[in-house]
Amino acid sequence: MEQTIEVLIVEDDKRIAEIHKRFIEKLDGFKVAGTAHTGDEAKLWISSLKPDLVLLDVYLPDMLGTDVLKNIMTESPETDVIFITAAAEAEIVKKAFKSGVADYILKPLTFDKFKESLLSYKRKWDALNNSDVLEEESIQFLWNKGKTSSFLQEDSLPKGIDPITTDKVLRSLQSAAKGVTAEKLGSTIGVSRSTARRYLEYLVTEKKAHAELIYGTIGRPERRYFPKGTS
Repeated sequence: MEQTIEVLIVEDDKRIAEIHKRFIEKLDGFKVAGTAHTGDEAKLWISSLKPDLVLLDVYLPDMLGTDVLKNIMTESPETDVIFITAAAEAEIVKKAFKSGVADYILKPLTFDKFKESLLSYKRKWDALNNSDVLEEESIQFLWNKGKTSSFLQEDSLPKGIDPITTDKVLRSLQSAAKGVTAEKLGSTIGVSRSTARRYLEYLVTEKKAHAELIYGTIGRPERRYFPKGTS
């Protein structure tokens, strides 16, 4: 099944924290696991929840976000961090960069900046968590060295379609000599049947695949997908 990224919001301004929450609710694949308004609250959440991602402000009422970052690295090293802050001091940015922070977004925040950052993060998160072995293009993408697809431009993709998953679907499709159903593909690559069907239908519209109704001896016909040039 397609995994959901659990997000902890750490922001002292309750209005801004609510905005972050509403932004996250507009994006597929994410859910808000909690909200903290102080560094101490954040540490409690991190210790108990161990979220996938923390959206972290720098200027908290009881400590700096960089202190929370140190706690994350000790208590929950698998947790990723995106700073969302007005702090532009070189020393703070340097600490964030050297600590492997996934992104650093300066306020004032817009939904477009927020969406771009989180979807870019999700593509990298999916690459690292949904494959045992990564293609060279995917590895380069993790370090912002290139696109993840040889035939897709990321900016041209419709909502809900990302290049890493599309490449994975296409590779699985190309290895299925007798075609594949959405249910079978979803089971193979670890996503839901509806997600698999969405990607397969997208490949059909892009003429990278075609679909046929296959009639069995009993029951309703099944929709089976084939890579371009096969049947």
